[in-house]
Amino acid sequence: MKLSHNRAVLLMVGVTLMWSIAGVVTRHLEHAQKFEVTFWRSFFTMLCLLVLLPLFKGRGVFRRMRHGGAVMWLSGLCWSGMMTFFMVALMLTTVANVLVTMALTPLLTALAARIFIGHRIPLRTWLAIVVAGAGIAYMYASQLGQGVSLAGTLVALCVPVAGAANWTITQHAHAQGHDVDLVPAVLIGAALSALVTLPLAWPFQASIHDLWLLSGLGLVQLAIPCVLVVVCARVLKAPEVALLGLLEVIFGILLAWVGAGEVPGHDVFVGGALVIGALVANELVAWRGRA
Repeated sequence: MKLSHNRAVLLMVGVTLMWSIAGVVTRHLEHAQKFEVTFWRSFFTMLCLLVLLPLFKGRGVFRRMRHGGAVMWLSGLCWSGMMTFFMVALMLTTVANVLVTMALTPLLTALAARIFIGHRIPLRTWLAIVVAGAGIAYMYASQLGQGVSLAGTLVALCVPVAGAANWTITQHAHAQGHDVDLVPAVLIGAALSALVTLPLAWPFQASIHDLWLLSGLGLVQLAIPCVLVVVCARVLKAPEVALLGLLEVIFGILLAWVGAGEVPGHDVFVGGALVIGALVANELVAWRGRA
């Protein structure tokens, strides 16, 4: 698939919109509980990718996956953690809390790359890390002061940690001349997530209504955008992808607000503004520096 730059931008906006539907959809489930929700979403994602991968990468994709090596499986393990922690967090706390916390992924990735690979972190990124960290700390402290349980937000924090580990692993492999095919890694992650959460999800309680919604998440919220973001990344620069990816936070909070009546608190607005502002400023300065 060949895209112009403008079409790639529009497609990336569509990808972030698809990513953002998870929160509002989970708010309309009838009976499925947190681990069952995680299992079915991962299971349906796995089924969808089993169909999409041969169409996208040819019939030999599964044969090539056998030679992906340890790095592909490590990446798959990280994807499994991201999928599992994300859905469990959505069932424990607000959509806004989860999405704002997830927005830390690029900054945690920069820290992990500095510690484990030795990548230099520019001053602008250090400043962004401090500001975003202050935003998250404010959000957490305000909720604790209100007597709100932080369990869901702490689970959500595991998502950017797993994401940072994933990108650090793949960056290190790339530096060694071994590129990781991310889409098959997502398939591995979905399979591992379904396998791990199956015992915790039993006995199943989901209604047919729930299964329809969760199958839609597997296809529309994860499998399809997973393939499309790879296409977009061939045309867009990394800062563009990072900036457009932040739309997921905005879209997700708005959809949960309009579609499920989940109004973000003042602490989320303030903390989220600091996190998103720090990320946008960091990426824009990097983008202008490369221009």
